Amino acid sequence: MNTPTSATPKSNNTHTSLADFIWKNADDLWGNFKHVDFGKIILPFTLLRRLECVLQPTREEAAKMHKMAVENGLDIDVILRQATGYPFYNTSSYSLETLGSGRTRQNLEDYIAKFSGNARVIFEQFDFINTVSQMDKKGVLYKICQNFAAIDLHPNVVPERTMSNVYEHLIRRFGAEVNEAAEDFMTPRDVVHLGIELLLEPDDQMFIDNPGIIRTLYDPTIGTGGFISDGMEHVQSLQDRYGTAPTLVPYGQELESETHAVCLASMLLKTLKSDPGRDLSQNIKLGSTLSADQFRYDKFHYCVSNPPFGKKWELDQAEVVREHRDQKFEGRFGPKLPRVSDGSMLFLLHLLSKLEDPEKGGGRAAIVLSGSPLFNGNAGQGESEIRRHLLEQDVVEAIIALPTEIFFRTGIGTYIWVLSNRKPEARRGKVQLIDATEMFEPLRKSEGNKRRKIGDDQIRDIVQLYADFELTKKSLILDAQDFGYRRIKVLRPLRHKIVVSDAGFETLDEHKAWEKRSDHQRQGWRDLLVEHAGTDHDWHWIDSFAKAAAKKDASLGKADAALIKAFQKAFGVRNEELDPVKDKKGNLIPDDDLTDFENVPMGTDIYDYLAAEVTPHAHDAYIDETYVDETDGDIGIVGYEINFNRYFYEYVPPRDLDEIDAELKAVEASIAEALAEVTE
Repeated sequence: MNTPTSATPKSNNTHTSLADFIWKNADDLWGNFKHVDFGKIILPFTLLRRLECVLQPTREEAAKMHKMAVENGLDIDVILRQATGYPFYNTSSYSLETLGSGRTRQNLEDYIAKFSGNARVIFEQFDFINTVSQMDKKGVLYKICQNFAAIDLHPNVVPERTMSNVYEHLIRRFGAEVNEAAEDFMTPRDVVHLGIELLLEPDDQMFIDNPGIIRTLYDPTIGTGGFISDGMEHVQSLQDRYGTAPTLVPYGQELESETHAVCLASMLLKTLKSDPGRDLSQNIKLGSTLSADQFRYDKFHYCVSNPPFGKKWELDQAEVVREHRDQKFEGRFGPKLPRVSDGSMLFLLHLLSKLEDPEKGGGRAAIVLSGSPLFNGNAGQGESEIRRHLLEQDVVEAIIALPTEIFFRTGIGTYIWVLSNRKPEARRGKVQLIDATEMFEPLRKSEGNKRRKIGDDQIRDIVQLYADFELTKKSLILDAQDFGYRRIKVLRPLRHKIVVSDAGFETLDEHKAWEKRSDHQRQGWRDLLVEHAGTDHDWHWIDSFAKAAAKKDASLGKADAALIKAFQKAFGVRNEELDPVKDKKGNLIPDDDLTDFENVPMGTDIYDYLAAEVTPHAHDAYIDETYVDETDGDIGIVGYEINFNRYFYEYVPPRDLDEIDAELKAVEASIAEALAEVTE
């Protein structure tokens, strides 16, 4: 392994100083490249140096083994993986330090080309060879190579967690310069650690009781691999305490090629003690999870995700709609679909579909979401139907409200949902809500919108609240049906008469059915209606009058339903003392202007609710019994929403008026005293 040179920062064990040091290469790029191109140069060089440092200790042995394998016609891939101890290798004689200043580009291209295919793809996804060519033309290639050759990035010097921080710090520095959505895939390390602890900590005893147990961890929005790396470190830490660590096999999918490349590099450096030769980078796929699931038939013991907040899914829409239509609940998207403006709830459904079957031990998931999935959508709409599915299937274990201002690009409130299809008995039919909004530490220096972090102490406290599953000021235990309601349609009978008036004619001019008539027809109707001005008629009179008039005078045009409705709207006058209007069958005709909707808590009789909450204020109100839920067929559309503020709201009584008055008088006296000093 290379010995750190004097160029290596003294505190390269901290991700910010190391990233700042790496970023100083930008000084050598100014004037030759646009600032927006810096990231496409610096990040792949960082990955290259990381891989090079890992291979350096076995370089000579690998070269000997390569020569022997070639001479004896042996499988080079198998031989060199054994030689390096990793699932990748490089057969070039070059390193960043020995590329030379004369043929730097050609030698570097040879160096990259002689990586094993699973490592070479990393640089292909950055289009690195094209970048190298441009750097060579600008005369900066050799200098940048030498800069990176001076940095020791071996995992023994820069641990994986620190390196992950470096990658993400660099991505934040150039943001959309790698790709437009780069920062959308970045989860702060404190949120990552909290999510993993919530996901895995409940199973620590199972890991202890089953030494060496193998489990799978899947992230469908894997980004640079933060959740996966933290999860593997969590189970590895059990070895220090209990002797034998469980094996956590990582899987993931990533939409953006550059962040996918970073994750591949990270996975190439990870090994499993139970299967040391396994290439874990092969478990990390590229593509859209929603429309091109690369693990279509796979299920996992643990799932974790931080999908981008508020991101449209229109590019996935055709395939998602097709799966929803053709596979229904046999596929991932059984309930109604959310609005195309935000696809985060589709990831909720996706994760649920990926949990291992209960008969095989089941699975658990943790997903970071904004507040929208808690309440967006009315009863019967896609978002509400997704919540309904999750809650009625009893797979929501807990929802934790996180502090604001803990993400890099947004200060909005965020939540971690914990899903499980293997709930312990005590949690069945229950949902735990945890208010962790005040559990944070302020940052001394903000990073974008991130001004706070969830410290280690707060993480322990939050996980303990979750584990205790007790009713406290910060932890509520609710029945799943507490979030449900039936949206009933409340009608009032029509109590109208028809009165032709000048005001009615003015209103009539606003109706499209009237506007469509010719000037001659409108005048003809006016002349006929004016003859009845000032006279009260019952509601049905206008219908028979209009049809008879049109039949008698064809020039008036047809008295269709739209015109009659316009007449009713214009000349109808409500009078509470009138008897309700009925149709020919004797059924009440509802007054459309008085139609209302009420959300009746699940478990409450809708007629009891009407009597208690509605009829005391509207004695003639009644329920529209044709307004039914399409799933269960009962009256009222079922809806679900999770309102944290409602459950954690604490009433603060207003201050005493005498106290406020005394304070105002004190302020007035202070102002008067200050003015007196100015005027003296």
